Amino acid sequence: MDTNNLYAVTTNATTETLHQLLHNLTPIQNRTLKGFDYVLLPFVKNDTLISCGVTDHKLCSFCEILDLKNISKILYSEHVQVGPQRRGNGSVSFLVDVKKDSAETETYILTAIQNHRDKTEENRCATNLNTINLYSTGLTGEIFSWSDHGSDKTGLQTEADVEFVDGFQINSTVYLFSNVASGAKANKVRLIWLQAETNKAQTLKSLRGATLSTSDGGEGSRLLASSVIPGGQPVLWSGVFSLDGGQINTHLLLFDISPDSSKITYRDPDFYSSVDKPDNPSEPGILKPKKVLFKKKYMSSVLVVRQDSWMVFFIGTTNGVLIKLAVDKNNVPACPEELYRASRSQKELPKIHLDPVDRKYVYLQSKDKIIHIPVSKCNVYKNVKDCCTAQDPYCVWCYSERRCTFKDDCKGTEWLSIPDESHQEVVSHRSMNDNTGKVKVVVQVHLTVTQKVQSNFSCQITTTFGQLCRPNRPQPQYPQCTCILADALTTTGQ
Repeated sequence: MDTNNLYAVTTNATTETLHQLLHNLTPIQNRTLKGFDYVLLPFVKNDTLISCGVTDHKLCSFCEILDLKNISKILYSEHVQVGPQRRGNGSVSFLVDVKKDSAETETYILTAIQNHRDKTEENRCATNLNTINLYSTGLTGEIFSWSDHGSDKTGLQTEADVEFVDGFQINSTVYLFSNVASGAKANKVRLIWLQAETNKAQTLKSLRGATLSTSDGGEGSRLLASSVIPGGQPVLWSGVFSLDGGQINTHLLLFDISPDSSKITYRDPDFYSSVDKPDNPSEPGILKPKKVLFKKKYMSSVLVVRQDSWMVFFIGTTNGVLIKLAVDKNNVPACPEELYRASRSQKELPKIHLDPVDRKYVYLQSKDKIIHIPVSKCNVYKNVKDCCTAQDPYCVWCYSERRCTFKDDCKGTEWLSIPDESHQEVVSHRSMNDNTGKVKVVVQVHLTVTQKVQSNFSCQITTTFGQLCRPNRPQPQYPQCTCILADALTTTGQ
């Protein structure tokens, strides 16, 4: 995606088609790809779209540079392998920005390719790719080159069975997640960090790693899906883990994946430089989850967004259900909500993407179609009580329009929304004796409100027994109002 258009690939038995769409899914144009696409990267700052794949049954590969605003226009084409040679979900690719010594930034394509120890198929293109590779994008170096200027080819290799699940860059740190099986050992979930430094060789040399442990110890568990949580430090991340190695017993876990900043020499046991295989590898540290957020069968995909102080998780399942789960600032989940249920013809929801324009829709894509689903149904709540007790961080009660809606859609300056904490009551009260022995009742409102609502805050406390509060009670000040019980109520115990 870029900020103006969507790009999607649909597949049938013999061809793949690249589509360029508006954000409301109106088609702009499409083009039939040469073969099967594995790498599709919008390079926004260069106004290009990088498309790489396998051309035909000979298993030789291609890359094309397309105009980002007009995908029918080819700017550059070359027969070169940048991604995997076979279809599958075990490889990832994304753009990496490396700050060079001159303060100039160079952008590389990082590809992490699924690896099998038993390689029975001949590599007919003779490209000899590493497991993890960095390619130039052509801004400052030779396009699709995977060596530094005048140096040997660089990369990271492995001898294990490796299936990559996700990868991304935050500031200068690159994060890669994978499932790794070495020898007779059970699967382990690995995280490796790279520091995007100076050039390709230095970036790859900065390798450090950890093993992610699940709530039950992690032996044999698999990572199925991943989403970084937007925000600053610490770096929070969520993953869908299979505890039984399959698709049934799945948990959503929350981790702190802030990079290892120690200066101790580190040699990873699973990944190593193509020119420097370690003799005595280090033992990776163990990262344990901060929280088990959700347990449900058949979870297969996840996307996380920030909405004020809340994290909102969109979770897809292999039986076609899209679930929304709001989690408060203390990592306590609210009640899950079903947003969408697919028809029988479309069961699995493999990928979830957020609309980057107004962030009010998520996109779901299957092999042959893409749909968009609203992130919230605020309009179903018809009064202020239902709106503020719905535990939906997207919804506010808009006073000027007397309706429950998205905050951005409230044209007035007076609105209120749910508390900052999950399962917290909208109004609470406590009673005590003041310093004169009188009974004092303090009523507190637990809502998120605008400054204007705070300044207009007032309380009206009534009872069927008559006057509840003394007339000279303290003036209310948001979020509290105080009531000193009248003598008649105090003496009768009412």
